[in-house]
Amino acid sequence: MTVDLIPAGWLRRTATRIQRKLRALFTPDTATGSSVESAYARWAPIYDWVFTAPLVYGQRAAAREANKLDGTLLEVGVGTGLSLPLYSRKLTVSGIDLSEPMLERARQRVAREHLGNVAELQAMDASDLTYGEASFDLATVMYVMTVVPDPAKVLAELERVVRPGGTVIIVNHFASERGVLALAERLLARFSQTLGWDPLFRRERILAHTSMTLEHEERLGPLGLFTMMVFRRP
Repeated sequence: MTVDLIPAGWLRRTATRIQRKLRALFTPDTATGSSVESAYARWAPIYDWVFTAPLVYGQRAAAREANKLDGTLLEVGVGTGLSLPLYSRKLTVSGIDLSEPMLERARQRVAREHLGNVAELQAMDASDLTYGEASFDLATVMYVMTVVPDPAKVLAELERVVRPGGTVIIVNHFASERGVLALAERLLARFSQTLGWDPLFRRERILAHTSMTLEHEERLGPLGLFTMMVFRRP
């Protein structure tokens, strides 16, 4: 179905209903820190219930790539730890996230599922990592680049903390050029601060700000909404 086949009146009515629902669900709290941190604090209690199905494709794909390797792995934006059980036990995993409520749920998951290969889970800003240079063999960064204020800083930090020759796996949604998805993204962009992510994020914002080599790129489900990029640090 193309946009031309959708009645304009139906689109307007649907957009209005979505806007009302989003306003009812999300109320920005500028008094409690960054909009991202506030948004994810609100998401934390229902995050797993809402996002397990749409995010699992990217998590499985990233874990599949990571599990080809061994050594130390950093997951940036670990959230509630949905991906942690997917990693091979030969990987020693550290996870960081800006949201302490999300991390608390991740710690509960680690204890509940006896994930002994998870070394640590820390509250940390992805654009200002406290790890030293070349601390990790690889890193996974899933659904994060549309959230952070400065993706270029995050990429620079990844290149710093991953060893030369190491791997960085990025999973992200990138803006559509046309069609129904592009229309939906423009609608959602009005609520980017309260949603906690940027629906109009373009792939060039990754490629233009890294010296790493893109070795593999793959569209992922559902409906090709997400893309996995596998980089090698020089």
